[in-house]
Amino acid sequence: MPSPLDVARSVALYGRSAVRVARRRRRLGSEERLVFVVGSPRSGTTFTGRALGSLPGFVDLDEVQPWKAAIPGLIEKPDDEVARRARRILDRVRRLGLAGGLRGVEQTPETSFVLGAVLRAYPQAVAVHVVRDGRDVATSLLERGWLSAERTGADDARQPFGVYPRFWVEPGREEEFASVSDATRAAWAWRRYVTAAASVPERTALVRYEQLVTDPAAAAAPVAARLDVEEDLVATVFAEAHDTSAGRWRRDLTVEQLADVEREAGSALAALGYEP
Repeated sequence: MPSPLDVARSVALYGRSAVRVARRRRRLGSEERLVFVVGSPRSGTTFTGRALGSLPGFVDLDEVQPWKAAIPGLIEKPDDEVARRARRILDRVRRLGLAGGLRGVEQTPETSFVLGAVLRAYPQAVAVHVVRDGRDVATSLLERGWLSAERTGADDARQPFGVYPRFWVEPGREEEFASVSDATRAAWAWRRYVTAAASVPERTALVRYEQLVTDPAAAAAPVAARLDVEEDLVATVFAEAHDTSAGRWRRDLTVEQLADVEREAGSALAALGYEP
């Protein structure tokens, strides 16, 4: 049985997510064509989720906090159980937010690790995988300090910051994760997220962050086709992206940090076409 404190925390997470949704857009009903924006943190998932959620008939669900909090405990569960849990949490938030009749756009990066089960929960749903150069992601993660030994506190879903091994660290490498450099941990995170998010390609549209900010019309084309919406609508909301940080790793990473990133994630960078 959950403790009274756990119940109170759960209620707070649901309430916070439902209020966010209700403030954005409302429509009663039962829309099944959800969109799950996945990929590594600091890859542009937040912008992409908000942009798609602003389309007519859509709503940005943000990162649904009770869902984000639940994912670490679901990793070893059967897909059917994960699918039931996802459906229960997300449908509840949509009902509480009076947005069940809109195409919800959920943008929790950790969904990458249970994407197959989530898409089973919603057979008409699709995923949008945002990919960004892992060296730029590592640069941003280092700046945020989420994986740093000096960082304290926790995120909105009460997941703590710091060097402790997350659920996505490979079994047997937990002690290594806690002892390596911050740059290595940042690259490790990027590699694990992008690999997981690529697990269901037949139901996923790929967006390259670098293309999103330089050629939004080109980035919009595969997404619009996958969502079955007008390409011009997606291109218009994508055109709101204004970012000049692409390639910042060249000036912001030290030689040592870059070596750590490439040692941990070099093969994944090469596989995605990110050259030195």
